[in-house]
Amino acid sequence: MASIHYVDPTGETITLDLPEGHNLMQGAVQNGIEGIIGECGGSMVCATCHCYVDPDRLSDLDPPSDEELEMLEDVAAERKPNSRLACQIKVTASLDGLTIVIPNTQE
Repeated sequence: MASIHYVDPTGETITLDLPEGHNLMQGAVQNGIEGIIGECGGSMVCATCHCYVDPDRLSDLDPPSDEELEMLEDVAAERKPNSRLACQIKVTASLDGLTIVIPNTQE
């Protein structure tokens, strides 16, 4: 399990304890976190799970694949250096305490 902090566009923080192996999009959708849509169910074809990862924790993540970087070119909200797709971030114990910020729009 890992505690993941989701900060919604209004600034409210929701903390979820997620099992290892899930991804951050699944955790958000299954727990009704608004702003993470995950239209494609995690098959990386929609970019509606765009999020901003705490810049201090980027090194804790596997680097984005070429496919993820390509999908990030089409996000609706501003793309930043810490932009990632939540469906591509697998929960591991090393991510405990990770904070992600949900952009103000996905579409």
